[in-house]
Amino acid sequence: MVRCLIVDDCLHFLTAARDLLEREGVDVVGVASTGAEAAERIEELRPEVVLLDIELGAENGVEIADRFRRDATGEPPPTILISARAEQDCAHLIAACSAVGFLSKTCLSAAAIRALLDEGRGNRPGEG
Repeated sequence: MVRCLIVDDCLHFLTAARDLLEREGVDVVGVASTGAEAAERIEELRPEVVLLDIELGAENGVEIADRFRRDATGEPPPTILISARAEQDCAHLIAACSAVGFLSKTCLSAAAIRALLDEGRGNRPGEG
């Protein structure tokens, strides 16, 4: 079971995403609504993956993901950027980021998360 932290400033999305992912076998160990709160939760909860909204209120999710990697005391968990916007609308941001991938919020699923994690580890589908 994948241990996941969801970082988004929309309470409705946090609730819906948590419900969906937990039904699909993902252990959502916590949620956060700011970059600072997410950093605290990462240290406290040690998730295996962080789902991070690109547009996090006044904060930039790409910068937050890079800060997680830069400021980590150990190996930081992989970060997957999420957005209500389409991937092509965010492509320039995604390409410049340390995140392992991107998921549109409408495509969020346990299988999509696992596929991105496997890809980030260099595994072929089904090897993970």
